[in-house]
Amino acid sequence: MTTKIKTAILTVFLAYAALAQKSQTPTPSAMPEEAPSLSPIPIESLTPTPASEQTPSASPARSIRISFVPPPLEGRISLGIYDSKGKLLRVLHHEADLNEFKIGADALVTQWDGKNDNGEDLPAGRYHARGYLVGSLRVEDLNQAAASPPENNSNASVKVNLMANPLANDKPTPVELGTGFDNDGSYLKTNDGLRLFTISKSPNLSRVSLIRKGDKSVDVWQTDGTVFHQFRISNVDQMMAFDCGEFELK
Repeated sequence: MTTKIKTAILTVFLAYAALAQKSQTPTPSAMPEEAPSLSPIPIESLTPTPASEQTPSASPARSIRISFVPPPLEGRISLGIYDSKGKLLRVLHHEADLNEFKIGADALVTQWDGKNDNGEDLPAGRYHARGYLVGSLRVEDLNQAAASPPENNSNASVKVNLMANPLANDKPTPVELGTGFDNDGSYLKTNDGLRLFTISKSPNLSRVSLIRKGDKSVDVWQTDGTVFHQFRISNVDQMMAFDCGEFELK
């Protein structure tokens, strides 16, 4: 390639580069011939807003990651938060499907916001999470009660030996089962209040109680104040307990 051709190519390249740079530089807007005079800013507008009128900053979020390996049993999960004395403070999950939890690398994961069941922030300290996987309990509706219901003791409980959790290498776990009810119906719960299993969805209940029927079944009576209705729940031993360990809330 001759020197003349090289010089021509270089000239064209430099011209193209200069044109591209010029197109990227913003063109200043045209100024009007006579700019209007600007009014001075009042001194009052520069006065800062009093601190009392400022929106307070939100307190930092409290979130505890809780992970656990579910027991090898098909069913639903109930999980609670307890204090150092074993008192249930929060029903974090009840009758939850596995897909309601996040799947971690080797465990199921959920979050706790540091609040109790009333939505109040709990003080900093150490807490414990544990729960139950509830298997295939069977509910038999016996319709209107033919037998006399038990005495008016809705706090009655029945001790049941649950299935051993092979992952925890423990023996069968005893648990005190009771009953409860709300606007959505009646349910089995642990004696400390962790909801485990829905019995019925009857509204307007005023009383629910239970008695032992056998080693693996209980009878439940419930009423709305007019008549008693009876249920028999079998396979109540088809549950496994699991422990999520202790953690610190700051």
